[in-house]
Amino acid sequence: MTPFSLFACSLAIPCEAMSEREPDSLHRFLFEDFPVRGELVRLDATWREVLARYDYPPAVRGVLGETLAAAALLAATIKFSGHLTIQLHGDGALSLLVVQCDSELHLRGLARWEGEGEQSAEKLLGEGRLVITIEPDDGGERYQGIVPAAGGSIAAIIGEYFERSEQLSTRLWLAAGAHSVAGLLLQRLPADSEDADAWNRTGQLAGTVTTEELRELPAEQLLQRLFHEETVRLFESHPVSFRCGCSRERIESVIQGLGVDEARTILQEQGAIRVACEFCNRRYQLDAVDVAALFATPVAVPSGNSSAQH
Repeated sequence: MTPFSLFACSLAIPCEAMSEREPDSLHRFLFEDFPVRGELVRLDATWREVLARYDYPPAVRGVLGETLAAAALLAATIKFSGHLTIQLHGDGALSLLVVQCDSELHLRGLARWEGEGEQSAEKLLGEGRLVITIEPDDGGERYQGIVPAAGGSIAAIIGEYFERSEQLSTRLWLAAGAHSVAGLLLQRLPADSEDADAWNRTGQLAGTVTTEELRELPAEQLLQRLFHEETVRLFESHPVSFRCGCSRERIESVIQGLGVDEARTILQEQGAIRVACEFCNRRYQLDAVDVAALFATPVAVPSGNSSAQH
């Protein structure tokens, strides 16, 4: 076997840097001797931002965290400018989970559940389905893939999605804790290789990773631990962060989509139109003057103050 070789932008990483805690980031890596690529992602601050919005039960929190890591890994495999959304719909205690990641690796996510949520991922979802949607920013064709949410884990469900929808062998290892989440992805590239056992071998080696190693070890150390007998090229990391895409302009567009009659009805019943973003809890309020400006027509109800509340 060739010795382990580690590069970041073709420059060796100093050993003393390996012990430093990395910020939220995604690392791409490539096996030099056979067509297998990979990615590593670790989220600390991003995960805390998501958890700050809602008090999730531990089991629900675990599924949400794993899906958040998976979304970053999947978005990084796609060459596009836009958004990738993973939705889990189930008839179990976890009725809905939505995670979105854009091409700049900005993440947001939320979950809806009933009861205590103290169940396995499989029982939480019940007879559910996973939907992955890719929406380009340039108005190009929207893509959507759907697979049953079966398999007992988010990693298994997404692996099945790739086998069915992409015909691309992909394996994921995901770990979610109270303070951090992380993920590892391996993907076999569509190219010939003289090493027929490479895919199975790298998968078996990656399968030895522990949840603690995945969440805690710096990328360089983790790859060396798993693949020390392979030649691996590690590329420069990409920052990952929490960011919600809501804005007053988007809220106004939604209200315009309701139509002037529906907007008037809400104003008459409630005195104002109030909208809360479920991802970040930011709150928007539009009064009759605001709505009149949207539709360029008078709205005959008393006006108040408009504001965006945090």
